[in-house]
Amino acid sequence: MENISLYEFFKLTDSFQRKELEKANLILYYIRKHFSQHEINIEEIINCFDQLSLSKPNKTRLLTNMKKSKDFIISGKFIKLSAYAYEKNEELYSDVFTKDSDLIVVNHPAILDDSLYLNTRGYIEKLSLQINSTYENNIFDGCAMLMRRLFEILLIHSYEANNIEQEIKNEKNDYYNLAFITKNAEINSTLSLSRNTKSSLEPIRKLGNFAAHKIYYNTKKKDIDDLSFEYRATIEELLYKSKIKN
Repeated sequence: MENISLYEFFKLTDSFQRKELEKANLILYYIRKHFSQHEINIEEIINCFDQLSLSKPNKTRLLTNMKKSKDFIISGKFIKLSAYAYEKNEELYSDVFTKDSDLIVVNHPAILDDSLYLNTRGYIEKLSLQINSTYENNIFDGCAMLMRRLFEILLIHSYEANNIEQEIKNEKNDYYNLAFITKNAEINSTLSLSRNTKSSLEPIRKLGNFAAHKIYYNTKKKDIDDLSFEYRATIEELLYKSKIKN
């Protein structure tokens, strides 16, 4: 994949539906990675939109939004990515440019909509992509286990964000198991989960546990489908409770 085209890069990173500023960010990242060119002008960025058969952005609007964003550094007529933006892209997409890429490709997001997890944290984005990819490829036991993992991570982050993580830790300062945490979350007044999310905690945990530990159990597509709406709503609420999304 060393000679990957801009179009292939956008397709593999599922970037065609992103917002205009995010597309410009990834264009600059691609130019730097592929051509070792650190900065280009606004006309070249707009030409890249055209190459991708995307609607051409308004030059003035795009420049104005870039100036407001911490992702871009503008010097005269030249624009480059900030170190922060470049490193974030490296964390997520550097594998695209290697021969042995472990990039996760998802054609039709099924469990988690990309608007939910994009621009959160790298490990959350990767877990979300894996959840969608395993579902799309009929790997339902793997999907259920990954769903449980993301759910547990965000639940713990929610306790941490509200400074109540000690309520789910033992005397050695280790976190209790997920069964304990979900029971506590159902009644925790500080965490204050919605009624629907409270009712979804145990089914999500149980599905993941069955997939991981029950010897004669194989997760079926219907098992995940029956829970997918509640799962997505729960993950969304936990992203806000954990203050990962504002």
